[in-house]
Amino acid sequence: MNPPVVDFSSAHRHGVDEVLLAQMCGSGQRFRDRYEVLKILGRGGFGITFLVRDQGLPGEPFCVIKQLCPKVDDTASLQRARQRFEQEAKMLSRLGSHAQIPQLLDYFEAAGEFYLVQEYVRGVTLVRELKQKGPFSEHQVKRFLREFLPLLHYVHQNRVIHRDIKPTNIIRCKDDGRLVLIDFGAVKEYLLVTGASTRHTSTQFVGTVGFAPPEQLASRPVFSSDIYALGITCLYLLTGRSPLDFDYEFVSGEVRWQDQVALSPHFAKVLSRMLKIAPRDRYSSAQDVMRALDLEPYVDSLAHCMNVNPKPYVKDPVETWDETGYVPPLVRRASAIRDWRQRLRARQIKSDRPSPRITYSSS
Repeated sequence: MNPPVVDFSSAHRHGVDEVLLAQMCGSGQRFRDRYEVLKILGRGGFGITFLVRDQGLPGEPFCVIKQLCPKVDDTASLQRARQRFEQEAKMLSRLGSHAQIPQLLDYFEAAGEFYLVQEYVRGVTLVRELKQKGPFSEHQVKRFLREFLPLLHYVHQNRVIHRDIKPTNIIRCKDDGRLVLIDFGAVKEYLLVTGASTRHTSTQFVGTVGFAPPEQLASRPVFSSDIYALGITCLYLLTGRSPLDFDYEFVSGEVRWQDQVALSPHFAKVLSRMLKIAPRDRYSSAQDVMRALDLEPYVDSLAHCMNVNPKPYVKDPVETWDETGYVPPLVRRASAIRDWRQRLRARQIKSDRPSPRITYSSS
């Protein structure tokens, strides 16, 4: 039986002002005699994120503290929450070795509440970047995908579904321009692999309405759920419109975006497949999307050989070159050679057939 899902919403219930770190903002006091709390960076259903300065390290670098506020009523529930928190911290530590994921610096429990300390990434979200520079071109979105998809492949290789990919959770680093995926505190999906079977251990919806596909809303996310959210993110970058501002097909439920932006035929097909409602119709992995993007320069040259069912042989009529029906000798010769090869092939097939066996019976 799965443990009950922990509710990280006490910060909203009691008000942000009653949260300890919020009270310490700008006061000059040190949290745990080490962290100077500067300001609130964000709030969500799982806690509050603060920008702090680590005065226990040389240079007093900036870092981020995410405070998770579990609502528990007994010791057993607190122990289960502690175990889930430690699982998530270990997962974040493993993922944080990637250059495009903030590194986990510390995690601890204090007064029944849990804290994650992570690297602070200086930069702007894709939302802020779009507001500053306007919607992305098709070329810019393709470049974004080619940079982001290897990162998503790395996350999925570690058996993690992010479940909240959206423009506000992707930061363009100010120092070197790399894309960084944040807010792994929202990850509550733990995959248990037993042999060839995989099952999920979480039953709570985590994500953002509009970016999450139907199976995620039903608390049954798969790896391609992140592919759908990435496709919606591309639509936002191309149009500047929230997913809730689009119309949807009445029967299929798919986003009606084609009349909002003009794309090349190949990229339109790639984006359409990323946004399929049924997971079986979507790309199943980030690698599949990368392969589809890489094929674009070769689509025209490969189009003539994509038919896997050979057409039956039909004798070509001899071309006529004018109204009198004149056929040049070279054309007649080429047609005769094709006919001869076809007859030869037919005879070879016939000769390869086994001869019927004749048996004699003695009277």
